[in-house]
This record gives sequence, C-alpha cells and structure tokens, in this order.
Amino acid sequence: MSRTPPDFPQLSRRTALTSLIALGVALQAGPLLGATKRKFYLQPLGSGLKQSDVEFVKKSLLAFYDFDLELLPEVPLPKSAYYAPRNRYRAEKLLSFLKQRLPDDGFRILGITTKDISTTKGKIKDWGILGLATIDGVACVISSFRTKRKTKNHQHALERFGKVAVHEIGHTLGLDHCPTEGCLMRDARGSVLSTDHEYDLCSEICRKQLIRSGYELSGGNPPWPKPSS
Repeated sequence: MSRTPPDFPQLSRRTALTSLIALGVALQAGPLLGATKRKFYLQPLGSGLKQSDVEFVKKSLLAFYDFDLELLPEVPLPKSAYYAPRNRYRAEKLLSFLKQRLPDDGFRILGITTKDISTTKGKIKDWGILGLATIDGVACVISSFRTKRKTKNHQHALERFGKVAVHEIGHTLGLDHCPTEGCLMRDARGSVLSTDHEYDLCSEICRKQLIRSGYELSGGNPPWPKPSS
C-alpha cells in the first residue's frame, strides 16, 4: 500500500509527487538559493605580474562565471617545469604543480604568469602557447608573454589576457573549442591575434552547455569592447 512521503504529511499523493519532481528539476538546474558558491583560486607564478593585471583577470572571470574567486600568494615557478633550450616553462608540468596547490575547499585553480610557456602539439615538441587546460581538469595556466604581440597599448594586451583566462577556465568546466565566430572558446590556431575577434561566450553552444552542466553564469558585461566588423 502506497502512502504520502513523510515530508508532505498534509499533501495529496499527486501534490507530493509534483513537489518532488520540481525539487529534482531545481537540483539539476544548479545550486539552491543560499548554497555556497564553488571556489576558484588564482595562483600567481613567478615575478613580474602587476597587481592591476591580476585584478583585471579576476574582473574578466567574474564577468562570466558566478563563483567565489580568491587570490593565493605568489610562488616561484617550479624548476621542474623549466625548459632550458627555449628559456620557457612546460605548461603540462605547471598543471601538475598547480593541482598540488589547490586548497581543500577549491574547485578549480588558475595559474597566471608573465613567463613564456609551451607544450607538445602534434609533431612539434615545444610549441609556445597562451594557455593550457584539460577538459574537466582542476587546473589551468595562462601566460601574458604572447599577449603583447602587435598590440596598440598595454590595455589591448591586458584584454587579450583576460579573454585567455575565460577560455582556459571554460575548458576546465567541460567546454571544448567552439566553431562560433566571436566566441571566447574559439581555437586560437597558434595566433594571439584571434582573440581580437572574440567578445563573449556564445549562447547557443557554450552557455547552454555550462547551464546544462549545473554551472552558474554571472550575466555581467565583458570588460572589453566589441570587436569592429
């Protein structure tokens, strides 16, 4: 013999079932009102980062992702990641380093540095990159080294840096490269100039996927101008 669930002693079976279904939908859609936000950490790596640049990266991330963001104290770049032949740091080794530094209450960690970083791409053993992340991984890393190429001023380079941060965090949240023109998840294809044509996370693919996965978006405005056509 069926009975009304104990949490709904005054409700009919139909009303109780409807309430339970509604609760399930709410849980799938994201955290309940008042729930603790996921915590992301920024980890400065090495010297040379300006506080204003770090703040712009934070502003960029919070314009898209609704999470708590905390800045960790600067630490030296690990010697184990240094690639002497090109005076660079291997990005995949930096990811391993960052994973170990993620605090117990952290969800994701983003390493930021001014030094050049690289990884292996196809047949190229040491390919210089803007950033690196693994899909659904806990760590990602970005470098400002290549954002300065063919820039109009420092603000232009800084805007590129912020876009790369949003892109790499997007990978850690499950986003792959996107085919949509102007989307921040577009593949850079080896050139920082591609970021100059990007503005936002596209609504039809990337934002839908994040919401479907239960991630909260902030709904803020990107801290950079829309690209000219």
